[in-house]
Amino acid sequence: MTRYHWFVLLVAALGWLFDCLDQQLFVLARPAVMESLIPGNSADPAVRSAQKMGGDIATSIFIAGWATGGLFFGMLGDRIGRAKTMMITILLYSLFTGLSALSVGLWDFAFYRFLTGLGVGGEFAVGVALVAEVMPNNARPYTLGLLQALSAVGNVSAAMVNLSLGLAEEQGLPYSPWRIMFLIGAIPALLALVVRRYLKEPEQWTAASTSELKEKQLGSYTALFKHPVWRKHALLGLVLGCAGVVGLWSVGFYTPDLTREIQKKPITAQVLEEFKAVHGSETMDRVLAQPQEGSAPRNPDDQKILESFEKTVKGRLSRWPSYSSIMLNIGAFFGMFGFGALSQKIGRKPTFAIALVAAFSSTVIVFLFLTELWQIFVFVPIMGFCQLSLFAGYAIYFPELFPTWLRSTGTSFCYNVGRFVAATGPIAKIGLDSIYAGSEHATRYTGATMCFVFLIGLVVLPFLPETKGKPLPE
Repeated sequence: MTRYHWFVLLVAALGWLFDCLDQQLFVLARPAVMESLIPGNSADPAVRSAQKMGGDIATSIFIAGWATGGLFFGMLGDRIGRAKTMMITILLYSLFTGLSALSVGLWDFAFYRFLTGLGVGGEFAVGVALVAEVMPNNARPYTLGLLQALSAVGNVSAAMVNLSLGLAEEQGLPYSPWRIMFLIGAIPALLALVVRRYLKEPEQWTAASTSELKEKQLGSYTALFKHPVWRKHALLGLVLGCAGVVGLWSVGFYTPDLTREIQKKPITAQVLEEFKAVHGSETMDRVLAQPQEGSAPRNPDDQKILESFEKTVKGRLSRWPSYSSIMLNIGAFFGMFGFGALSQKIGRKPTFAIALVAAFSSTVIVFLFLTELWQIFVFVPIMGFCQLSLFAGYAIYFPELFPTWLRSTGTSFCYNVGRFVAATGPIAKIGLDSIYAGSEHATRYTGATMCFVFLIGLVVLPFLPETKGKPLPE
């Protein structure tokens, strides 16, 4: 690989890394955002239910934006070029992540997340098409696996930001930490300047965009579905993509929420004991007692103690989702890089089969049995290794299914139409939550039930081609 090869890999990796940083900031901030935008006593089941539903609705809208942006910018990447489209998508997701910090209610927050999703969805397809076309054939699967693996760095960075701001909140930070998190998410816009100045279009795309080849309809969904081979690859690739995308966004990315839910009672009890040691049991019993209707409000000193108690609980609770996210993405890094290496030895399809079964099994174990702190550092990395390895597979495999003039379009179709299905996942989660509502562990049973989506990918694997060792279609 030449110096320019490494430069392209670095820029594409940073684009996807920051992309994942922005989406993970949303995942980690979601509970705090809903508590802020849907105010009320979270001890009230009706308020807690409204906040959870608000988070699910915002997630669905974000994923729908991701799917829409993926389809549009995937097509645009074939028409105007990979580098130009990458610059536009980076600016888009950075700008609207920053604007999310200004939200005052659920619906304007969801609107900003939809617009952020447009950029997030578009960046992946053009990024992997760019790397696939620039890299030497023998280096392609390894560099695409590394590109996807480095996304874990963005996710871990988001978790570290969340953890740091949670500790600051515990110490009395006067601002809403989630708003600061989203402002930090605007920083990647600076990368667009580098893309604009130094990144060139791949030679393969430049050749395909010459006048004599324009009749092939660059980036046309009509052309994609007219050709029987590309149509078959697109539809079967879509189902394969759905298995991982729906599994991750409707199950895997609720792991931080699960750990927060599991630890809320013990952490609240722990903080209460600490406050009783400082203020006395009688004072804390009085502070935490709900004022009766018609009675005098809490005195200013008690109100100040209550606010300090609630901030301490929130700040300490934020550690657990951060720990879960860090462990998930440490496992993901090795899983995604490992997929590239294994797929070069045994083939793409056998590696996908192993990863899908492993993702199902590991996720069921986490959702049914995670209870203790040590399990976060053992079970969650294994789940991240298995679940996220699939996404390295998508980065490697989807560009190998389509010719240059439809590569970004076809890759985006497989990867992003699945997000329209994934957007219904949180809605399905709401329905399953209501079914299991009588159980103390509704989140566990909902997650375990939805894990079966991973197995759908096994159905289409026999009908897809094996691309190991073959050049990209022209």
